[in-house]
Amino acid sequence: MGHDHGHDHTHGANKKALMISFFITTGYMIVEAIGGFLTNSLALISDAGHMLSDSISLGVGVLAFIMGEKVANYSKTYGYKRFEILAALFNGVTLSLIALYIFYEAYHRFLNPPEVASTGMLVIAIIGLTVNLVVAWILMRGDTEENLNLRAAFLHVLGDLLGSVGAIVAAVLIMFFNWGWADPLASVIVAVLVLISGIRVAKDAVHVLMEGTPRNVDLDDIINTMESFPGVLGIHDLHVWSITSGQNALSCHAVVDGTISVGESQKLLRSIEHELQHKGIGHVTIQMENDEHPHGDSLMCQQEHEEHNH
Repeated sequence: MGHDHGHDHTHGANKKALMISFFITTGYMIVEAIGGFLTNSLALISDAGHMLSDSISLGVGVLAFIMGEKVANYSKTYGYKRFEILAALFNGVTLSLIALYIFYEAYHRFLNPPEVASTGMLVIAIIGLTVNLVVAWILMRGDTEENLNLRAAFLHVLGDLLGSVGAIVAAVLIMFFNWGWADPLASVIVAVLVLISGIRVAKDAVHVLMEGTPRNVDLDDIINTMESFPGVLGIHDLHVWSITSGQNALSCHAVVDGTISVGESQKLLRSIEHELQHKGIGHVTIQMENDEHPHGDSLMCQQEHEEHNH
């Protein structure tokens, strides 16, 4: 129960952090986009493009938290918690596409560097850096380690922050040395960062959607923990997956000593569940099997056995 309360508390804090960040980022993204067009700076426009993906990311993130709060029903027995992972995947793909567009634009600008109003560019980039620092600080106070959605948003903002630094350096180089190529160069650096974070977030989201083993779970350790309990002879058909960020589930068959009574096996089950909760697994389903009735009797095992034989 305390575990759930802690989860609800961080959930509320994460949602609030995303909401505040969404309003700040969206407001400044509009300013930066207008500034980029007025000063003719690709570095600013690419940073604004990145900020647009930020506000989409943050907006979808907030929506994911709201959707995730919807109660589970017969058609969605886990509720809508997976929406958060879909949001992260959407962000990852959006980031990658924005990066590819910036590369395309920068290529043309390297061939033919246009005039850039460097003073205006510098002022907007400095304000942008300040805004990004504030948003990054707000998001850092949330749970960026465990929550994939919040981490995706944080990576977006981090890329933005570096984008603003790039735009500041480019503006200074244009002002003092008249190096027009500094503007597309800064945008390419931003695009590389955007692409890396986009691919990483998409990969993590796909891993969750493919029911991959959570990164913070060591399967050997889980098996050893369960088999260390007296009376447990073996574990098979073990599956560990994530429902959403920070919510892991486990199902398995446990072969137990035939001499164990029903009361003792219930006690054993509770002890195992308690131990697994300390290892980050909240939803545990264990099918106890008597060693006199091997796992071949189980339908799931028969099915898996047939699949292996084919």
